[in-house]
Amino acid sequence: MSTSCSIIIGTRGSQLATTQTGMIKTALEQRWGDAVDVRLEIISTRGDVDRQSLREIGGQGIFTREIERALQDGAVDLAVHSLKDLPTEMDDALLLAAIPLREDVRDVLITRGGGDLSTLPEGARIGTGSARRQAQLALQRPDLRFVDLRGNVDTRMRKVHDGEADAVVLAAAGLRRLGLQDHISQYLDPMTMLPAPGQGALGLQMRAADTIKRDFVAALDDAPSHAAITAERAFLASLGGGCRAPIAAWARQQDGEFRVDGVVLRPDGTGACRASRTGTLQDAARLGADLGDEVKAGGAAAILAEYQG
Repeated sequence: MSTSCSIIIGTRGSQLATTQTGMIKTALEQRWGDAVDVRLEIISTRGDVDRQSLREIGGQGIFTREIERALQDGAVDLAVHSLKDLPTEMDDALLLAAIPLREDVRDVLITRGGGDLSTLPEGARIGTGSARRQAQLALQRPDLRFVDLRGNVDTRMRKVHDGEADAVVLAAAGLRRLGLQDHISQYLDPMTMLPAPGQGALGLQMRAADTIKRDFVAALDDAPSHAAITAERAFLASLGGGCRAPIAAWARQQDGEFRVDGVVLRPDGTGACRASRTGTLQDAARLGADLGDEVKAGGAAAILAEYQG
């Protein structure tokens, strides 16, 4: 590609967000060399300013809306999102230009003594603000108590070391990107602790009309990761997208097939409606949508209705 261009990347200011965005900046520079001039623009989002519980302010878009607005206004050319934070409904003027190779999808446990979920004492206090994590942990250990938790990775880890919680649950991807994987006490089995749709993946969002710059960014796309995220987001969208019910999904290539697992639960872990579909990468969107229809027919529709209004 003979054309050169400058790319301004919009990002949140947290350590994890700037680290992830820095990774994309480096990848673009390594791929294109002097043909690109990349710089970062820090943008404050509502989720960074409003310190209420995510359940009180609603999780959908609170970490992405302001960055998308800057993208639409032309203040930045590229937004780097943690895809689990990005709503499934997107303005027609925007698109996902690339999804790079996905990191580890698993959730992890961090404890003071390094023990795992089975060795935590009766009634142990688990720090997490995620209804999805709470529901799936409650399904395995109904005795657990949950402490609502927000803040950056360091803040949440400190809650364990300060004794405010016996353990915290975090995403493996963030810890690995920050070089903090040595603090992980246990990697939780993704089949019993299905991840959030999009967990571990970064979404590179751009203006649909910005075709020249999109060509540079599209070079970072990983097709299997993109297909997996497409399936998971189609599953989430079929369930209402912004619903606050505990919803989890995991799509991947396994044993020569493309497989999608999804579940909807109540916050206490009861009424789990779970199903899976297999097909090809090319079927990703349809598989995700069909999986959503299947779990709704299997009882999830009643659970989702409890969250309406």
